[in-house]
Amino acid sequence: MKTHDAVARETVARATYIGGPTILLEVDGLRLLTDPTFDPAGSEYTTPVYTLRKTQSAAIPAENLGRVDAVLLSHDHHFDNLDRAGRTVLAHAKRVITTPVAAERLGSPAVGVTPWQTIEIPMPNERTLLVTGTPARHGPPDGDRGPVTGFVVRLADRPDDAIYISGDTVWYDGVADVARRFRVRVAVLFMGAARVREVGPAHLTFAAGEGPTAARAFPDAAIVPLHYEGWEHFSEGRPLIERAFAEAGLASRVRWLEPGVPTDLRP
Repeated sequence: MKTHDAVARETVARATYIGGPTILLEVDGLRLLTDPTFDPAGSEYTTPVYTLRKTQSAAIPAENLGRVDAVLLSHDHHFDNLDRAGRTVLAHAKRVITTPVAAERLGSPAVGVTPWQTIEIPMPNERTLLVTGTPARHGPPDGDRGPVTGFVVRLADRPDDAIYISGDTVWYDGVADVARRFRVRVAVLFMGAARVREVGPAHLTFAAGEGPTAARAFPDAAIVPLHYEGWEHFSEGRPLIERAFAEAGLASRVRWLEPGVPTDLRP
């Protein structure tokens, strides 16, 4: 039987899927939001090079979100990671953690993190949440999609109980380095093999075949696919991702989030 102190020191984490790259992650009562996207389906975002189109609305409207203690923003310069309504959410968050370039563009309360830099967030229960920036590469090595960061989230008194949020990245040595440095118990992978024809044929986020590679690198982790639907430029959806994990014998490791439903992430 667990002692009262052991129960109190457990990491209690759950996630509510809102859409695209957006989840509300609750860690021992602290509320964290990833890459805010709240615009309605049918929204278009035209740039000088391409147009992105949103195909799904948020499962929870921004006005119903409630308190946000911190936004974990992988980058600010692509609409599928920070849309128009998502920007209004930033103004109501207590803090925004993102890349240094994005923090400079966004201003307060945004702060930038470089890879392996850690920010401490005090919690009401006298615990401390550690948010560490991680490497991310948004596509092939010869492409310049702008700086992106991932995150490792853990409690200071539970350093071997980490949650990894990949941000927009493909599988490469930087992600493997995350696995070498941290004991990840939940790995949230931005998948969908995003492809923008005007930019080139390469995938810009995890492809289905890279998912099992990441799962093997994080052997203790539940795998949570994210950012594989809701936008027109995703080339691989849930069926293909499911098949890749099933063929690799890793289907039991995958945790699918249903829109608007809080899901327990404890292993």
